[in-house]
Amino acid sequence: QVQLVESGGGLVQAGDSLRVSCAASGRTFSTYAMGWFRQAPGKEREFVAGISRSGSATLYADSVKGRFTISRANAQNTVYLQMNSLKPEDTAVYYCAARPIGTVATRLAEYDYWGQGTQVTVSS
Repeated sequence: QVQLVESGGGLVQAGDSLRVSCAASGRTFSTYAMGWFRQAPGKEREFVAGISRSGSATLYADSVKGRFTISRANAQNTVYLQMNSLKPEDTAVYYCAARPIGTVATRLAEYDYWGQGTQVTVSS
């Protein structure tokens, strides 16, 4: 069982940067692949970025590639999403997710554990 708590969301202007964090409970964090998803009002939850258990492999949605960076600190049971050059269309609730298989995945159904989400709002 893994519990996930996101933090770091907020209101920023277009072009700004923001880093959101996800703290995980439990002693098996380093065995889980992690992902970030987002859900805008009226839209389905979508994949943003994923990272393997070791951090050696990452995947990004095309819409954020080159602007967002996912990373993890296994010693601190934390995964991060650094977001640069933010756009109004990045506005959404951002969710952290974990899956016990250590390879990166992009589909919601491949993740077993979810956080409560953190709101990111980008004004134009």
